[in-house]
Parts: sequence; structure tokens; C-alpha cells
Amino acid sequence: MAGKVFFSVTMSLDGFIAPEERMDDPDVQRGAQWMELQQWIFPQRFLRENLKLGEGGEEGRDNDIVRETFERTGVSVMGKRMFDAGEHAWPDEAPFHTPVFVVTHTKRDPWERPGGTTFRFVNDGIEPALDQAREAARDRDVRIAVGGATILEYLNAGLIDEFTIALSPVLFGTGIRLFEGVDAGRVALEPVRAEPTQRVTHLTYAVRER
Repeated sequence: MAGKVFFSVTMSLDGFIAPEERMDDPDVQRGAQWMELQQWIFPQRFLRENLKLGEGGEEGRDNDIVRETFERTGVSVMGKRMFDAGEHAWPDEAPFHTPVFVVTHTKRDPWERPGGTTFRFVNDGIEPALDQAREAARDRDVRIAVGGATILEYLNAGLIDEFTIALSPVLFGTGIRLFEGVDAGRVALEPVRAEPTQRVTHLTYAVRER
């Protein structure tokens, strides 16, 4: 049985998943905003172990959700922009530990990293990338990784089964909105679960065609 296609992101209370990139806005300021948005996840024990940040960390429902998301993921799909940002930022042992399919116009041989992550580059669009990802994932789930533009492409194409938002109690005012440009005439949502924790509220929705 084929797994689900899903995404999971952290979102500010006013609807942004990343700070806005502006020439007059220093990288350090955007970095501070991003860290504030993601502050719920970095103390979690599972993430610290996965990124080799040292022993210890918090345990509880947030930690369980981070672990469950990792364990359900058989393959990740991402856009070229995310790959370009991560190629130099990820450690040698990239944090995915699965095949990763990169949607891009750039031709490149597979890039194998220690720890089970192999990046493969797909040049003919989001659907062929997903077809390859599903085949590689077998009965596990395919995660569409941020950035937002790639997620929105898959959502508008009717290729997302489910998603989870960790709603963080911070305000950005401006930034990158995940649902900017969503085809609201096609996409309908069915609430699945709402789990408040001390740090964020985890909202899960099934995606239906309207």
C-alpha cells in the first residue's frame, strides 16, 4: 500500500513560515526571526540526537511529534532553492537519512552523503519527482520539504494528502506566507487533529479536492 504525501512546517501566528528577504534587512536579523519561529523544536531530544548536537534535551509530546515525523518519512522531495541553501549548511551527515529528490533544471549526478542520504536531481517537473519518490519510499510516506514555493506547487496540483502546521506564538508582520497563491477553489481541508503543547499548537489537516 502506498504511503501518504505530506508536509509539515512551523508557522507564525500571523501566517508566515520564514522572514521576508530584503536587501536592507541584515541576514542576522532574519536569522534571529527564524530561530524565534523554530524555538520549539531545537530543545527536543530527538532533533538534538539526529543533528548530533549533544546529549540531553526535552522529552514530551513535541519530541514525540518530531520523532514520528522523521520515522514516517521514507523519502523527501525539495526544491532547488532549499537544496542550494542547505548544501553548504548541512553537516557532512545530512539530517534526512533517506533518499531526497530535488526538483531542479540543473543536471547533476546523484550526491551521496554519509548516514543514508542520497540527493537525486529531477529535471522534468514536480510530478516525475513525486513518482520517483513514491517508488523509492515503497509503503512509507513522502515528505515535501520546505520551501514554501515547492509545497504550494504540490498543493495546487492536488498531490498533497495531509499536512501539519506547528503554530508558533510569534508575530512576523511581514515575511513568506505559505498559502500565498493557493488555489482555494480547488483545495479543501478536513481537520484531523489539534494538539496544543506548552510551546506550539500542532494542527493536522487532510487535503480534499473541492
